[in-house]
Amino acid sequence: MKLLALDSSSKALSVALVAEDVILGEITLNLKKNHSTTLMTAIDFLIDQSDLEATDLDRIVVAQGPGSYTGLRLAATVGKTSAYALNKEIVGVSSLLSIASRLEADHKFVVPVMDARRGNAYAAVYQDQKVIVADQHCIFSEFLADLSKKVTAFDQVVFTGETTNFVEEIKAAGFKEEQIVTDSLSVLPSAYALAKIGETLQPVAVHGFAPKYLKKVEAEEKWLETHEEAENAASGYVQRI
Repeated sequence: MKLLALDSSSKALSVALVAEDVILGEITLNLKKNHSTTLMTAIDFLIDQSDLEATDLDRIVVAQGPGSYTGLRLAATVGKTSAYALNKEIVGVSSLLSIASRLEADHKFVVPVMDARRGNAYAAVYQDQKVIVADQHCIFSEFLADLSKKVTAFDQVVFTGETTNFVEEIKAAGFKEEQIVTDSLSVLPSAYALAKIGETLQPVAVHGFAPKYLKKVEAEEKWLETHEEAENAASGYVQRI
């Protein structure tokens, strides 16, 4: 199977091309740049260098969320448009699971984190790539407090991802600094890891594919401050606007 994998859900951008379980190429940019200016360039470069045609692809794998609203919409749009135009399969993979899968941490509880600012985070708990605590948007201090109720083996917990702003909170919750992954490569999303997970999943309908934000956009939250939730429930904020 030939797969193109895209992840623009965080500050880092990652694109990979995989054929028959062999990575043909991967581009990861950990730069403060607008992903819209680099995503298509990265895709074109990988396909050109591989001597493949876009029509040779079997499946497109997209980091479906959570993460940056703009980044998620970008990858979803590129993935859906490409899948529709080329008549290819599309699958979505949790952005947090993709980060967690970077670690070779057999049987340990891996906590992937994405910084959502102001003490908030997107976080989850995985063990051997199986969901222990589902992806969620949370106040991270509350997530840590709740984690102690769900995971009793504290020494088997590993934090990875965008943990920089949460180190003190993690230590205050009873974990050791050695349990926080700091290697700059290991904490970045990997489109290759995304592709390996996506290869095992069932494809979904192209038109029904959508990002999983896990949190309302700021504009919707402000709109709901002056409108009843029930008034918006029938059709949804985005559709209504």
